[in-house]
Amino acid sequence: MSMDSTVIAFRQPDAIDDPLTELAREGARRMLAQVLIAEADAFVAMWKDVKLADGRDRIVRHGHGPHRAIQTGVGPVEVRRAKVRDRGDVEAEEKIRFSSAILPKWARRTKSLDALLPVLYLRGVATGDFQEALAALLGKDAPNLSPAVISRLTAEWQADYDAWQKRDLSARRYVYVWADGVYLQARMEDNAECMLVLIGATPEGKKELVGFQTGVRESAQSWRELLIDIKQRGLEIAPDLAVGDGALGFWRAIEEAFPATRHQRCWVHKTANVLNKVALSVQVNMKADLREIYDAPTRAAAEVAIDVFAEKYGAKYDKAVVCLTKDRETLLAFFDFPAEHWDHLRTSDEIDKQFLSGRDIILLRGRPRGGARCIG
Repeated sequence: MSMDSTVIAFRQPDAIDDPLTELAREGARRMLAQVLIAEADAFVAMWKDVKLADGRDRIVRHGHGPHRAIQTGVGPVEVRRAKVRDRGDVEAEEKIRFSSAILPKWARRTKSLDALLPVLYLRGVATGDFQEALAALLGKDAPNLSPAVISRLTAEWQADYDAWQKRDLSARRYVYVWADGVYLQARMEDNAECMLVLIGATPEGKKELVGFQTGVRESAQSWRELLIDIKQRGLEIAPDLAVGDGALGFWRAIEEAFPATRHQRCWVHKTANVLNKVALSVQVNMKADLREIYDAPTRAAAEVAIDVFAEKYGAKYDKAVVCLTKDRETLLAFFDFPAEHWDHLRTSDEIDKQFLSGRDIILLRGRPRGGARCIG
């Protein structure tokens, strides 16, 4: 580890401090706020021909209601209901009233919001899919938005994404990075999108989303494009350690972009690969023996545990032993870093969990607009 790195302890693994959760929460808030405004604007437009005696519009926007916390799967999201005013000099019962179908006045949880909203935002919505996404979020009675409104909302999301993709990284420093490729649909689908995701940890212990784009998980070129992009935007100091699955094309790419960065293979993926070499009847005991390696109190103890594993299983399950021992050095690299970080450095699996928390929910089938660089 470089001498100038002063890394403090991360929060506990079960705490909601990962950058994908933060992105989902902020994205959920902005997505819902934009749709609420569009709904109110559409209502006002519907009554645009109704005028006051002096020719002014009778039905107008009238600010927002108070902040309200809507519960989602990534925690509470604060939103404000758009308000509409009838300025007509008529009795109360004759007033034209606006009631949001998206966020009813006393609602604290919209239909399916806890699972759908963060995932919809993270995976992105192409122009033609926005109404489908809204229907999935709100049910069959979702209000129809005009093509013009859908186009405007998508343009706003596209502008936000483009600004984020071009942000200056020259002041950023990441001690650790995690890389993974996450499939947005079932992998067996012919056109299944894979999102290449890169997360970094600052010297202060904060995890941040560094970059992401669609691409081929096993392709060095796909990862090379992502790494070149973040370097061109100012990220010059090499991370001390990179964590990821051994099948990623990421390793060749980071070797070129940041040759000083050490490699740590993901133990979750490696465990699955090793166990795949043996019969189900053997897997329970073998998995426990693998845990003895990565849960060892020191690197020396882990080295001994690998030797014990190789001796125990070498005769009958040589493919499993080779699968483990060929990556011996990169599987144990995390031991050379602060012990309080080991739980975080052993695996990149949290990336996959965050993106696929809504795997069983219907989602979008169109490619992100703009090709490989756009998801929302």
